[in-house]
Amino acid sequence: MNSTSSLLIARNEVASLLKIDACMNAVEAAFKMHAEGKATTPKVLGIHVSNGGFHIKAGVMNLDQEYFVTKTNANFPDNQKNNGLPTIQGVVVVCDANNGKLLAVMDSMELTIVRTGAATGVAAKYLSRPKAKVAMICGCGNQGRISIKALMQVRPLEKVYVYDIERSRAHTFAQELTEELGISILPVDEVRTAARQSDIIVTCTPSKKYFLHKEDVGPGTFIAAVGADSDDKQELQPELLTVGKLVTDLTEQCATFGEFHHALKKGIMTQANVHGQLGEIIAGQKSGRTSDEEIIVFDSTGMALQDVAAAASVYEKAIANGIGLKFNFAN
Repeated sequence: MNSTSSLLIARNEVASLLKIDACMNAVEAAFKMHAEGKATTPKVLGIHVSNGGFHIKAGVMNLDQEYFVTKTNANFPDNQKNNGLPTIQGVVVVCDANNGKLLAVMDSMELTIVRTGAATGVAAKYLSRPKAKVAMICGCGNQGRISIKALMQVRPLEKVYVYDIERSRAHTFAQELTEELGISILPVDEVRTAARQSDIIVTCTPSKKYFLHKEDVGPGTFIAAVGADSDDKQELQPELLTVGKLVTDLTEQCATFGEFHHALKKGIMTQANVHGQLGEIIAGQKSGRTSDEEIIVFDSTGMALQDVAAAASVYEKAIANGIGLKFNFAN
């Protein structure tokens, strides 16, 4: 590629270049690098607006080449029913961190979906019971879909319960994924019964009021709490975080928004109650699951190093395969 040109990479191109198994490997490495002090702690800025919000996440990593990546995402939960637009829209900018050169601009929607699902899969690898066969997905959108695929990379799933506040969506989701993945995917009309029967629970909704209670969760359950990516979102009863181990993607970030934020605000937990960050467990600095009975919650707010790892992978594969539109802002 010409030294002055950059790449424009569309969503369908990102989807073709970023597969869940490779993304899980990249995200796992990013968490580990952060824990080992090989990557600077990333930054985040969030701004609320009347019908949703925007956040900017930025990070730097040395992945053979040193990359700076920033992602600006809009999150408007009512878009589908109000105007037909996606809930998440945004853009990722990839730069050479050694000289500031703009390397690529790419759609953020697919990248966000896949890298978030990748973190769920990696967390399940370290924190769920190895023989976990039954999962529950709360939220039957794109994130629910990729979450099942990520879990199937690391656990022998045989049955998945799916719940959505819109029942018809859960039924359609179950039918489509059963045919695509070849496992039993069953829609349910309420959370508690299915949650009690599940080894793994993933919550990936835009809820602003918790719906998963302490009493809903049995011994040995692993919970990936994904939906609370701003301080006004909540999926888990705060008391649920106190019954076992709490693992964060980035504790400082989870204390500002995420499920841990709500437990702190309620005064039932302090930062001393966090068992550790996922990267510390991957790096062997903290223990993962130590018994089949303990309940473990992973508070997944989305660390910008996930975006760096995923975007760098997309960029490098785009260059190698001649994908993307070349452009130059100077012209």
